[in-house]
Amino acid sequence: MRWVWFATCLMAIPLPRTATSIQVTTGTSYLRDVRPILDAHCTSCHQPAKKQSDLDLTTYAGFQAGGKRGPAFVAGSPEQSLVIQFITAGVKPSMPFGQPPLAANDVSIIRDWIASGAKDDSPAEDVSTEPAVYHQPPVITALRFSPDGKTLAVSGNREVLLHRADGSGLVKRLPGKADRILSIAFSADGTLMIAGGGTPARFGEIQFWAPREGKLLRTTEATSDTVFGASLSPDASKVAVGCADNTVRAFETATGKELYKISTHENWVLGTAFGIDSKRLVSVGRDRAAKLIDASAGQFLENVNQMHGELAAVARHPTTDEIVIGGEDRIPYMYRMDRPRNMKVGEDATLVRQLAAQDGAIFALDWSPDGKRVAVAGAGPSVNIYDAETGLPLASCRGH
Repeated sequence: MRWVWFATCLMAIPLPRTATSIQVTTGTSYLRDVRPILDAHCTSCHQPAKKQSDLDLTTYAGFQAGGKRGPAFVAGSPEQSLVIQFITAGVKPSMPFGQPPLAANDVSIIRDWIASGAKDDSPAEDVSTEPAVYHQPPVITALRFSPDGKTLAVSGNREVLLHRADGSGLVKRLPGKADRILSIAFSADGTLMIAGGGTPARFGEIQFWAPREGKLLRTTEATSDTVFGASLSPDASKVAVGCADNTVRAFETATGKELYKISTHENWVLGTAFGIDSKRLVSVGRDRAAKLIDASAGQFLENVNQMHGELAAVARHPTTDEIVIGGEDRIPYMYRMDRPRNMKVGEDATLVRQLAAQDGAIFALDWSPDGKRVAVAGAGPSVNIYDAETGLPLASCRGH
């Protein structure tokens, strides 16, 4: 009887309304009927991390946009639609490539859906832009001082928090869509702030903020996973990120448009840093390489370093084209971007010096504003500070 009473009470409670509307579709549905066919037979080759023929079939928008040969379908005209031509062997190569043809019923479903208008009945995504409510301190994955040193930007849960650098209080909260913010960068004049991150296994996001006003200028999504190591060019015209699909991508800050992607890394790219003149870019990643890129043309130039362990962080000197890199092998290496001569096998001609081995893998590096000191942090319990000219230790900050 007690269970019956409880169930009766539950039925009397009105269900809460949500912001997401559920569309009831009669006839052939993209979400219910077409999408499962694409997921089962097509998206292993046509997805953000592996866009064969520049075609992404993981979303309606990607399906509609099509690939190198044009839009995938013409609403209302199945026989004029490329997707029908490919899956019925009307054009070569037939799809799915290298696999048995789709079942006749599956082809009929896609044809009927296109003939009925190819409508998208996917539910709208319910994304909250309200600041998070914290019941315990969040994990901090990114920190950055503003150029004037008055504000400290701190990553939170789906937001960036702007604190007064003197510790006197919170200035602004900047909520966004991405679950995680993994990197923050400011323009030299402090009028633009970039936050890079995303939601793991779903999307990467770059947020463009006017931090003083607390205004979100624009956002750009890239790849199907979180983006890493966002950096802003000194002239504030471009932002670069590393990606889990082994690419380096650059975007125009004025529009958020992707300028190029470079696929020379063989594993995840975790850090980027522009040169002083904004014309060059260095990227580091799990493949152990620090790669020099022509940031204007989007072309790989050469490897900067002799490879040691996996690399997770890179930072450029404030006034010269000198970088410090670090990662798995616990040693910070300081390099010049430009090599003085052609390198021979086993030679490290651009190495300036290496600093002392840390107590754990290196995850973060930075220079003092005057370029005289280097700070190193990671899996070890301390942030260690070194003289950039001599490599000698200056201080150790232990806070954990």
